[in-house]
Amino acid sequence: MHVLLIEDDQDVAESLRRGLARHGHEVTWIPVCRAALDTSTADMVLLDLGLPDTDGLEVCRELLARSDVPLIVISGRDSEIERIVALELGADDYLVKPFLTRELIARMRAVRRRHRHCTCDAGGPTPDPGQRVAYGRMTIDRGAHRVFLDGAEVLLRPKEYAVLAFLTEGEGVLVTRETIMAAVWDSNWFGPTKTLDVHVTALRQQLGDALTIACVRGVGFRLDLRPSLRAILCTPTPGSTTTGGA
Repeated sequence: MHVLLIEDDQDVAESLRRGLARHGHEVTWIPVCRAALDTSTADMVLLDLGLPDTDGLEVCRELLARSDVPLIVISGRDSEIERIVALELGADDYLVKPFLTRELIARMRAVRRRHRHCTCDAGGPTPDPGQRVAYGRMTIDRGAHRVFLDGAEVLLRPKEYAVLAFLTEGEGVLVTRETIMAAVWDSNWFGPTKTLDVHVTALRQQLGDALTIACVRGVGFRLDLRPSLRAILCTPTPGSTTTGGA
């Protein structure tokens, strides 16, 4: 994605730029808001509220009035009022500093998915049905929201699919319960996260030993995938030779 970063702190901006670049994103950094109102080339906006030349909430309002580009507020302000105002203005998410880059990436992906779903529901372009990615013995068709295990389709409920698709984006990474709930259910989810445990249990039952969804008590979940048996059998061992049949 091309990310427009509106942030007045140069050190924070540079750290974010490096982190986003490692995940393949192109970042345009703008330290003041008046030069940032053209979002025509941006796929997403990251907006700090503590800008030197104007109120960040006013910038949020103006940006969202001009464009439907996804927007995430990144701010050191942890005020409930400012969170509510930003979300009511139309911001897609609100992330309080300091935060880990991988949490920001996860939230960006979640926001992008929600925008894609809205576009499709509104009669816009449909997802690419050929977006199949193999994860060990499992294949996910992200365009069609279908999952296959050893070539056979596994019938998952919509939220089960969403949890699985989200976790595979960061294989081996520990993801907090709150991040998963925000990505799959809603960024403003309040209440118990027990429903997440129910969906994880269903995935374990459906996909068996093709994957491990490890629970870290009090924190979240981590996904580990098992390699396909076929891939193991076809991988030559060091020093081995392959001979052709007669």
